[in-house]
Amino acid sequence: MLPLLQGLRHVALFAALCLPGLVAAQSPPAADPALLDAEIKPLASRALLIDLVRTPAGLFAVGERGILLRSIDNGANWEQLRLPTRLMMTSIAAADGELWVAGHGGQILRSSDNGGSWTRQRIDLWVPEAESPHAGSPILDLLFLDARRGFAVGAFGLLLRTDDGGLTWTAIKLPAPAAAPEAVDDAPATDAGDWLFTAEDLELEADLDPHLNAIVATPEGVLLIAGERGAVFRSRDGGGRWARLDFPYDGSMFGLLAWPGGQVMAFGLRGNAFESFDAGDSWARLDTGGEITLQGGVALAGGGALLVGNEGLLLHRPDAISPFRQSVFQTPAGETPVLSSALPVEGGFLLIGEKGVGVHAF
Repeated sequence: MLPLLQGLRHVALFAALCLPGLVAAQSPPAADPALLDAEIKPLASRALLIDLVRTPAGLFAVGERGILLRSIDNGANWEQLRLPTRLMMTSIAAADGELWVAGHGGQILRSSDNGGSWTRQRIDLWVPEAESPHAGSPILDLLFLDARRGFAVGAFGLLLRTDDGGLTWTAIKLPAPAAAPEAVDDAPATDAGDWLFTAEDLELEADLDPHLNAIVATPEGVLLIAGERGAVFRSRDGGGRWARLDFPYDGSMFGLLAWPGGQVMAFGLRGNAFESFDAGDSWARLDTGGEITLQGGVALAGGGALLVGNEGLLLHRPDAISPFRQSVFQTPAGETPVLSSALPVEGGFLLIGEKGVGVHAF
């Protein structure tokens, strides 16, 4: 299976890159699902869910078809709130009483009333006359440091920054690999349909503009980004300048966790996970006990962590020096779904993924 298709965010990315032309060609603007209110589904808590956040107002989860869920009782019950889009939402972030969601169509939406109403702050839909094959790149992760300063990362090296709470977004170009070959300056395509790439072109493109899957801030304010092909970036000045780090693995990393003191963990494809205690200057491989792809996780006190992944995989350690202990989550029907995110709740962990919401106790 291709790395792009290993998990939930990345299935979502594949769909976004393959289907926008069909939508643009067959759907009139008024019927564009990007601009339609999400449908309220009675079984929304069993839908594909991708990201999860805790706020003082409750727990929030986002996923397919613009589904947004809220729980005010620590995950025991869920209510669907209406988002003004039917596209896949891949990330949700919160800061200082504000909420943001982002996903397909390059959309970013903001709520100032705990999800009751939303303002669309950004949208970048693919259209046939687009000047770039990267138009419409989905956003794969969001990070807000406070109500004004935020970042979004996504496909084809997309990195956006806002200093006004999302009213405006500025694209940031990340440094290319030191040994990256120079791109050939061919004659420009005259039509969107002329975007043809050889295998060599695509490999070069992936090196220069890797899909960016995750962004995290350490408690000390260091920012890190992880993506495909071992691409890891760091900023020590709040996102003003970025450096590409040496990373010991050339496959995709799908998530990042951070603790105080420069402790950072990156995890992803084929069960690979690495830990740093100097904010990314050096990395050590972690023993995850297998090759099942890891999709998400949550940092726990004292360097503890829970990682989740394909086939219902759960990896838990109570502190920074203990090894991971493996277990498997099963739904009441005996399924072992792909898991995308987790949060600690009373009595265990709240999990989300391709079968919606679940709870697991160790």
